[in-house]
Amino acid sequence: MVRRGLAVGLAIILLGGVAALVMLGRSERGPAKSVRAPVPASALSAEQVIRSLMRGSGGQSRDRPLGASLVRRVLLRDRPGGRILRSLGTRTEFGSRRVLAVVAQRPGWLAVLTPYVGNSRAAWIPVSGARLLFEPYTLHVDLSARTLVVRHEGRVARRITVAIGRPANATPTGRFAVTDTLLTGRRDGPYGCCALALTGRQPNVPQGWTGGDRLAIHGTTNAGTLGTAASSGCLRAGEAHMRWLIDNVPLGAPVTIKA
Repeated sequence: MVRRGLAVGLAIILLGGVAALVMLGRSERGPAKSVRAPVPASALSAEQVIRSLMRGSGGQSRDRPLGASLVRRVLLRDRPGGRILRSLGTRTEFGSRRVLAVVAQRPGWLAVLTPYVGNSRAAWIPVSGARLLFEPYTLHVDLSARTLVVRHEGRVARRITVAIGRPANATPTGRFAVTDTLLTGRRDGPYGCCALALTGRQPNVPQGWTGGDRLAIHGTTNAGTLGTAASSGCLRAGEAHMRWLIDNVPLGAPVTIKA
């Protein structure tokens, strides 16, 4: 049993077919490791950055990915000014800074990806509640090739062979984003050294499964499963690749998974 005050956050996520209890915040082991922050878009306001991107001016690509780092608690809505879905704080349930991938915009509003409205679906937050960031890294998963390609500023930075979901528990396709970077503290555990939690959820949870439905990219101690369909929906990668991802990929980085 966990003593009250031992940890700020507790969460269970789906990691390669086994439930993982991840303890974050203040604990006897100290705070969770911080991650590299995305590069600030500029000193301009969020509205100015968006207008600049739409014009394709200022030397920035009009399709360069953006992240939104929350600077205060905001209300997540189903459309600009629409029905309230939930309140979002500046920290995730895992204790990370909340950085959301931006997929569209309207005057005064940003469409973002979260774990709360269904896979690939966007919801809306006010521009005033976020600081915009350029996201230099994008992740592209090809399930048929069982590969994860990481691009930096559009150029291939890393190719990784991954294990994908079994046929009965196939990895969902669509657009997602990195929400948290987690260290397990155990290289010999079922998730390896570390994990990148994603906005996605597994709609085909194994029968009798009680470990939650959150998707992730995580390590493994069974290298023989890499390149095969072996998980309950998550993506598995080798330790060296996972440590590289942890060190380089920022929160809010967009992840595309295709069949």
